[in-house]
Amino acid sequence: MPNIKSAKKRVSVSERRKEENRYVKSTIATMVKKFRLACAQDVSKAEAMLKDIVSYIDSAESKGVIHKNTASRKVARLHLLLDKSKKASSEAPKDAE
Repeated sequence: MPNIKSAKKRVSVSERRKEENRYVKSTIATMVKKFRLACAQDVSKAEAMLKDIVSYIDSAESKGVIHKNTASRKVARLHLLLDKSKKASSEAPKDAE
């Protein structure tokens, strides 16, 4: 345990930031899981969700919670998943006929 006042503050500040960062990362993971489920069920709902998720990921990137390459990779993968879901949903009615 630190004895110097500034070192004590550093410990408390780093603990608080660690909790905030954990919350943001957890929220991103939850949003992505819900998005994947929405892609499988309802593509229009997934399209609406994508804007919010991308915005949240970008804000996490700007705050330094996640690296910029990680953020862009996550966004790219979400867009790819949505595009695949759109293709699958547009082809599904043709197969049913």
